[in-house]
Amino acid sequence: MPESPADGQIVTRFAPSPTGFLHIGGARTALFNWLYARGRGGTFLLRIEDTDRARSTPEATEAILKGLTWLGLDWDGEPISQAARAERHAEVARDLLAKGAAYKCFSTQEEIEAFREQARAEGRSTLFRSPWRDVPETEHPDAPHVVRIKAPREGETVIEDVVQGDVTWRNDQLDDMILLRSDGSPTYMHAVVVDDHDMGVTHVIRGDDHLANAARQMLVYRAMGWPVPVWAHVPLILGPDGKKMSKRHGATGVHDYEALGYPAPAMRNYLARLGWSHGDQEVFTDAELKRHFDITGINKAPARFDFKKLESLSGLHIARMDDDALMAAIDGYLAARDDAPLSAAQREGLRAAMPHLKDRAKTLGDLLDKAHFVLGARPFEPDEKAAKALDPVSRGILSELTPHLQTANWTRDALEETVASFAEAREMKLGKIAQPLRAALSGRAASPSVFDMMTVIGREETIGRIEDAAGMGGA
Repeated sequence: MPESPADGQIVTRFAPSPTGFLHIGGARTALFNWLYARGRGGTFLLRIEDTDRARSTPEATEAILKGLTWLGLDWDGEPISQAARAERHAEVARDLLAKGAAYKCFSTQEEIEAFREQARAEGRSTLFRSPWRDVPETEHPDAPHVVRIKAPREGETVIEDVVQGDVTWRNDQLDDMILLRSDGSPTYMHAVVVDDHDMGVTHVIRGDDHLANAARQMLVYRAMGWPVPVWAHVPLILGPDGKKMSKRHGATGVHDYEALGYPAPAMRNYLARLGWSHGDQEVFTDAELKRHFDITGINKAPARFDFKKLESLSGLHIARMDDDALMAAIDGYLAARDDAPLSAAQREGLRAAMPHLKDRAKTLGDLLDKAHFVLGARPFEPDEKAAKALDPVSRGILSELTPHLQTANWTRDALEETVASFAEAREMKLGKIAQPLRAALSGRAASPSVFDMMTVIGREETIGRIEDAAGMGGA
């Protein structure tokens, strides 16, 4: 366990259950916790809530860790296994028994279900009231039992929530929550409280589907005399149609977004803005997010996922990323798609072309598509649109242009002037030459500027590609 924090130090945690991939909603929760701690010099902890042994898998744990790592959310210390702390959870339950704040309940599942069926038939509340709550130890049978906390029967429990405001439950609506099952294993609801206390968590930032849990978990805090953390229950993420985010809306796992070509800085920016705002600012660096993020700025209403906004942010972040970071992101993107890595020659060409690609790409896949002119190899096979630009007349024009390029000064301005002069001498618009030239150099109808491409690939390669294209079809 990590050491208790110094007085006043912020400690947050992300506590996923390892039963599947890291969902986009969980990723945003992790991000909020990370930003809140990192922006205040605090500690961000990771706890794997693997008490459900039947559904928890090592593969799911690995997927969660991988997703957090890709997103750039580093945690302090080693991830903590909740299951490994079962004895500590049981110890606290025994302390509550000794205090008289909990009791042994010998009611069987059959008895509980019979009670509920009768209550439903009579139109009464099905909230189970154990007959063993006040039975002295001397009258207990030697039989299997659970350990339940003694919930107050009168008054109210108020959760002071930073996001949701004050949320009140009548205590007569709270059940005597089970702390230990009949086999002695702790329940999730109990384990969470013990772990948060022992880890020194000061702020519990989690989905609002846990809001009802907070009222029941408060019982353990109060009974143990432990300080209650600051609660911040965050609304769920909805799809564009206003319904709960699901696979029908598209990608739901963080790993999907890496494979779709969104760089991690763009995802951090987008997820931070999904339900939180700082004035009208849309684009944030990590430093700005850490400086400005506050849980008091989280909206109470659910946020809607907007793929167009994500794509727009993605393009802005690609444009501002340095080349080393962008190359690393591209490597990760290719690996996530199980695509072949770039060769040394492709990496060299891509780096040289990067200034002409970054401002035009929305995703990493889009960038690589625009980089086809340095990633491909001769002879370039034109796609359908490019092939139309290489008709016999256009190929003849390219053949005539070649001698002029062989003697041109190889700078962007000089090349543009050479081609413009060639077009003017033939009373042609520049576009009439640029389109077949583009098709010859890249095999695509859309690409960076033909003059940028020429400066990147050099004189010899440029003329070679033009000759390849001009010779198509035996012309």
